Amino acid sequence: MKLKKSALLGLIALSSIALAACGGNSKNADGGSGSEEKVFRYIERQEMPSADPSLATDEVSFVALNNVYEGIYRLDKENKPQPAGAAEKAEVSEDGLTYKVKLREDAMWTDDKPVTAADFVYGWQRTVDPATGSEYAYMFNSVKNAEKISKGEMKKEELGIKAVGDYELEITLEKATPYFDYLLAFPSFLPQRQDIVEKYGKDYTTASDKSVYNGPFTLTDFDGPGTDTSWSYSKNDKYWDKDTVKLDKVAIDVVKEAPTSLNLFQDGQADEVPLSGELAQQMKNEPNYIILKGASTFYLEPNQREENSPYRNVNLRKALSYAIDRKALVEQILANGSAVPMGLVPEGLAADPKTDEDFAKELGDEVTHNVDKAKESWKKAKDELGVSTVSIDLLIDDTDNAKKMAEYLQGSLSDTLEGLKVSVSPVPFSVRLDRSNKGDFQIAVSAWGADYADPSSFLDLFTTGNSYNRGHYSNPEYDKLVESAATTNANNPEARWQDMLDAEKILMDDMGVIPLYQKAEAHLRSEKVKDVVYHSTGAKYDFKWTYIED
Repeated sequence: MKLKKSALLGLIALSSIALAACGGNSKNADGGSGSEEKVFRYIERQEMPSADPSLATDEVSFVALNNVYEGIYRLDKENKPQPAGAAEKAEVSEDGLTYKVKLREDAMWTDDKPVTAADFVYGWQRTVDPATGSEYAYMFNSVKNAEKISKGEMKKEELGIKAVGDYELEITLEKATPYFDYLLAFPSFLPQRQDIVEKYGKDYTTASDKSVYNGPFTLTDFDGPGTDTSWSYSKNDKYWDKDTVKLDKVAIDVVKEAPTSLNLFQDGQADEVPLSGELAQQMKNEPNYIILKGASTFYLEPNQREENSPYRNVNLRKALSYAIDRKALVEQILANGSAVPMGLVPEGLAADPKTDEDFAKELGDEVTHNVDKAKESWKKAKDELGVSTVSIDLLIDDTDNAKKMAEYLQGSLSDTLEGLKVSVSPVPFSVRLDRSNKGDFQIAVSAWGADYADPSSFLDLFTTGNSYNRGHYSNPEYDKLVESAATTNANNPEARWQDMLDAEKILMDDMGVIPLYQKAEAHLRSEKVKDVVYHSTGAKYDFKWTYIED
């Protein structure tokens, strides 16, 4: 049964008779009386902004894509890339520039057509084509000619991927890329069917019946990006490995209010729900309580696009950073296992190739709370800007968690920095992304989760001109170091590592973006739900192996 948000709210208020009447499918999902259908009912905090592999940019969309499509590789239960759409591991040339991929010949789309090499070629070309407008096109920059194609300097047909027959691909790279196997498991690198894209045109993927799928599940009950508050992933009987898939359906409902989510779980209407703040603290001793620590960082992104932007003033940015007590934020406000960041790159993402030291720890504590330094930087900023007061507006998501965090920031910043006035603009997730992309904000509360297990997944973002550098931070020395790590020192692990460390030190010294916390999520999950595979990088969840224990 498909429950819209209004129906979910109604469930909380209705009598137990109404709950029983509405919840037949949910009880069956736990192996109770009635149907044997195995349904995992999962609560999301946000709507899905896009189901288009070329246009998706966010966590919710990537989870959907990862479960209803399949690329060359798929991350396994240990977060390692393994052959999926490929029949075996790619054959890689000695210089690391050429990948030969044999595709499995039993992979099918849901309309019974085979998944071919041409589908991968088309999907990749469509994503790098500037006419598509993909923000993730930069992820292909290691593929030969991709960057020039994205800039409109070459034709998309010149991208370094070609079909060698129906079931073999040859991929040519611009430069050796240590993490390329992870990219082959990433949603932006999925195959797409040219005839389907052309059939639906601008409506492609805007509803679940406006695409075809080749993954463990198919997208069902999806009515519109950014607006629909419930959808499903239904088992795909055409999937080559369908016998591994034990669930009949993953039913997704969007609930932004944490108390409502908790009530749904306690009433048996949901199998997994996120918790935040006081609720996370209250429930932390429950047997169903779990912490999911991600390789993701939340940060403030000041808008430096205009030449007269006050946020181009480094002392203003430093004053804001020094004024934030991140320990109080994660322990008292979020209370969900999130951690104080050491910098932008999160702890646990990558280790020094020589010493095995964690990148974040090796960087040192670049993000500190210091009231005296905050006031000192604030005085310098006002003097340099020639003002006595500054008004800032925080653009945030409209979830409970985001609102509580913004309320805390509003108070702590204005209390510490005399003359600072802070307002807050809470908007739906899709609106926040749209406004951020357009530059319609003063300071956005942004977040980034690693696409692959390497610091470059974060550091690449803030090079000059990157589409995800929404605040338009720019530092030539930073750009040179990031470029050196990707080119000059790509095959020298130790030199590459030092380039990345030096780059982050520059970014943090400038406070080009202001880290807030390393994200973790507190959840409640039914004890009958097993093998939900969680990835700290890339697409967060994989339900291929999930099952409901009878």
